[in-house]
Amino acid sequence: MTYFEDYRIGERHESYGRTVTESDIVAHAGQTGDFYPHHMDAEFCASQPFGQRMAHGTLVLSMAIGMLAGEINEEAMSYGYDRVRFIKPVFIGDTIRARAEIVELVDHPRQPERYGMAHERVDVVNQRGETVLALTKIYVVNRRPSVSTVHPTSEHESEH
Repeated sequence: MTYFEDYRIGERHESYGRTVTESDIVAHAGQTGDFYPHHMDAEFCASQPFGQRMAHGTLVLSMAIGMLAGEINEEAMSYGYDRVRFIKPVFIGDTIRARAEIVELVDHPRQPERYGMAHERVDVVNQRGETVLALTKIYVVNRRPSVSTVHPTSEHESEH
């Protein structure tokens, strides 16, 4: 378990790589209803500047967040995403990886005694090292319980 006090600005981790497939794009289109021709129509895309179909930005975002989700921290939950930017297209056959770094630690605005907020900068890069997506993920994280708030076990519980 990682409490708010355990986070450090500058902590980094990187995901494994994942190659984006046509199946990923088709499945995402079906799940979201986004059948925009830039994702689905190879003939249309052949006449466009990029010349090929591209993955949905929301697909790349979802894949990146999933790739970074290594272990469950029961003391934190996602609060949301800020400054999401789709910088370059991702094409079928591109391999992406996500890099994350804690860039800010702040008190929760309404309950600073209970929670902190960790801001994690996420950059998604392709196989050429080009940044294709950038965002800030925000976590709400429990603060470490103080000794005075920890409840001692009852006599009955301590007998076992």
